[in-house]
Amino acid sequence: MKKKLFALLLAVAMVLTLAACGAEKNQEELGQDPNVQDPNVQDPTVQEGTPDAEPQLSGTMKVVATSESYVTLFDKFTEETGVQVELLSMSSGEVLSKLRAEGGTPSADLWFGGGIDAFMGAKEDGLLEQVTFDAAADLADTYKDADGYWFSKGITIVGFLVNDDLLEDLNLTAPASWADLLNEEYAGEIIMSNPAISGTNYAVVNALLQTLGEEDGWAYFDGLNENIAYYGKRGSDPLNKVTADEFAIGISYIDRGVEAKTEEYPVSIVYPTDGIPWVPEGVAVFKNSDNVEAAKYFVEWLFSNDDNLRMLAEIDKKDGLKLVKPSLEGVELGYDTAILMQEDLSLFGSQRADILSRFETLMGDKAANE
Repeated sequence: MKKKLFALLLAVAMVLTLAACGAEKNQEELGQDPNVQDPNVQDPTVQEGTPDAEPQLSGTMKVVATSESYVTLFDKFTEETGVQVELLSMSSGEVLSKLRAEGGTPSADLWFGGGIDAFMGAKEDGLLEQVTFDAAADLADTYKDADGYWFSKGITIVGFLVNDDLLEDLNLTAPASWADLLNEEYAGEIIMSNPAISGTNYAVVNALLQTLGEEDGWAYFDGLNENIAYYGKRGSDPLNKVTADEFAIGISYIDRGVEAKTEEYPVSIVYPTDGIPWVPEGVAVFKNSDNVEAAKYFVEWLFSNDDNLRMLAEIDKKDGLKLVKPSLEGVELGYDTAILMQEDLSLFGSQRADILSRFETLMGDKAANE
């Protein structure tokens, strides 16, 4: 009896073993690893709806930015994540040129600020990392890339900064419009920044070309060039040189910081009556960077927390973040959006190379080389 029972148990064990081997063989024939769980079978140790864990952040995040004033924002990021930050100030045009020269091995992780045209060009060149996060849904479509390769941290608007004392000494009246800048009386008294370097001034060129049309637009810049003595290397050059009494008129970005200069110097701000050019300022992560995870998390950290955005608006002294995230409280626009020029932002990136090539010829030896 015991022998019969033992034989029966042995037979059952052999059948089960053969069945298991057969299943394993079938998985191998189908190209499946028998040690990997079927994705259609729920792991009992995983609870449905459990959020993904935050990335393990460490090391240093290298940032290229348009200003070193953002240090307090990045200090807060360091306090909350432990990631150290190295900050380098650089204009958007310089960043794009450097990025292309580095051949896909960027020396920084995060790109913070600068005209959106450079970001669009970098995306087309495959130089940016895609970033996705839930809070991106709260950002207006105009101010984010549809595929998640760049986001806007605000907008820059452009007008004129005039030196009242110089205008009086020269017996000149302040210009009221872009058309006025062509008046011969302003010859040698106007400064703007090189649009190949300054995203702000590239926005001026593109916006006016869109507004006036290509033929009339280039005719306008030919005329304006006759009155411009110098194309600065930085977007801040017009502000700095007008307040230093070097030029009577500067084509400059306008923000609360520039408004404060009117209390310190004999200068005034002019909002052109024929429209104000504007450009979104970008934020993006460099593809193949050393600390890409920290940079991607920073983008999510910034746009997912309104306190962080309000801190950014205060540092920038701009309220354009209200356009980027309409639900943002505690930030209100200080101007009527009706004064902004009608612009097709998609043209900023696609036309950049052709416009800058033609503008380089137009500037001649007036462009700063230092």
